[in-house]
Amino acid sequence: MRTIFVEANGLRFEVLEAGSGDRLALCLHGFPEHAISWRHQMPVLAAMGYHVWAVNQRGYGRTTRPPRVSDYALPHLVDDVAALIDASGAREVVLVGHDWGAMVAWCFAAVQRRPLAHLVIMNVPHPLCFRAALKYWRQLRKSWYIAFFQIPWLPERLLATGGERMVRRMFAGVALPPDVLAIYRDQIAEPGAATAMLNWYRATRSLTSPPLDLARVIEVPTLVIWGEADVALDTLCLDGTERYVRDLTLRRLPGVSHWVQQDAPEAVNRLLQDFLQQSNPTA
Repeated sequence: MRTIFVEANGLRFEVLEAGSGDRLALCLHGFPEHAISWRHQMPVLAAMGYHVWAVNQRGYGRTTRPPRVSDYALPHLVDDVAALIDASGAREVVLVGHDWGAMVAWCFAAVQRRPLAHLVIMNVPHPLCFRAALKYWRQLRKSWYIAFFQIPWLPERLLATGGERMVRRMFAGVALPPDVLAIYRDQIAEPGAATAMLNWYRATRSLTSPPLDLARVIEVPTLVIWGEADVALDTLCLDGTERYVRDLTLRRLPGVSHWVQQDAPEAVNRLLQDFLQQSNPTA
């Protein structure tokens, strides 16, 4: 992997890059992560012939950190993906997302801003399925942190001052190597970083009403990988996904946490390879 910087949508994005060519695999991380969360998948995708970009999204790493809450609204995040695809010059795109990155990927595919060859989603439901799941106590009680994150200054103070202890608590049960743990810890401690991360939630105060038309059926082949031991998202969030995806492959991983691509990298990599090779035999 190598680090590059890409100018797109008026921002400067820090990107971890592997492979080359005009078939882009664009990987979007979640909260409170970093592009390094794709370290296990990048070599596999590069070996399959993809030019892999794992992007530090706005507010993360050394990517531009816009100051306003409104700067992190979903339409801007979708625009970032379109601009990054344009900057890559790719003729074919696989969009891969986890957590908040998966939310952005779902929205991008639904509004059909740019053509995609494949969509890969990890441990986040389609936004309209999430809205439906919030009618049930099973999911509502797991989503308490979203309301907590709306409180001014207190959540970022806990994140920034908690340091390594907070990171270990959030990633409980996942064997993060010391160097990756240090990246997550140091990133949160950067001035303004914790606020930027939390602004992703604050900009969409009601995730039940995304400011985009998401009801259109996604036509591209879509793989959803779901760690069933997710403490934040119940499996009932998957109910109804087939209504919004024409060509859906769903793979559940029992006993695997929300941090699926880091918690079970070998299983995730096998699923990625199988899906991309079956959908595109030249991959």
